[in-house]
Amino acid sequence: MIQDRLDKIEERLKQSQAVKETDKAELLNLLKTLRAEVTDLSKTRHEQAESIAGFAELSAREATRSEKSPALFNISIEGLTSSVQEFEVSHPQLVEIINRFCTMLSNLGI
Repeated sequence: MIQDRLDKIEERLKQSQAVKETDKAELLNLLKTLRAEVTDLSKTRHEQAESIAGFAELSAREATRSEKSPALFNISIEGLTSSVQEFEVSHPQLVEIINRFCTMLSNLGI
């Protein structure tokens, strides 16, 4: 299920007309790293990893919609950020990746 969500994010980013190619490449690179981090986390904290992947998918969907809703986007970003807060010490790279991912999505024009 986690990999399916991450696959959906990847496909959405690749197909998005709203994302510049340079941003797309960077987001896909972040997604590759996020995939590794979430997969590692899922071995010990599956529910939390699932939550992170779910909020990442939702955030990517809201950021790449043709008709954007700033309120929905903000809620999805808040959820994604909250889903990794407890991992600042144990998984600092995961938190860093999510923060960069959120920042990039925020800069897509919402």
